Amino acid sequence: MPGLLRGVARTAVVAGTATAVSNRVSRRQANRWANQAAAEAPPAYAEQPAPQYYEAPPPSAAPPARSEDDMLTQLQKLGQLRDAGVLTEEEFAAQKARILGT
Repeated sequence: MPGLLRGVARTAVVAGTATAVSNRVSRRQANRWANQAAAEAPPAYAEQPAPQYYEAPPPSAAPPARSEDDMLTQLQKLGQLRDAGVLTEEEFAAQKARILGT
């Protein structure tokens, strides 16, 4: 039995070593091919903006004004989040200012 275990262990070591060497060779060869491909690649040119052959679209309109009901609903939700401890006072104040547009 000890002879069998020794043979199995030796086989495992040899197979592991062969796998490690094979992987290392594969990685090294892949790196060489990548470096060679990069050296043979044509130089990259600076990207130039496309010429304008058309008229630019008009600037987008301002966002529609919020209704008071919409703002009130959002402020109530913010207040609930603050009361629940999800938002700090600073975060609440910042979001409130954003909603009110101030």
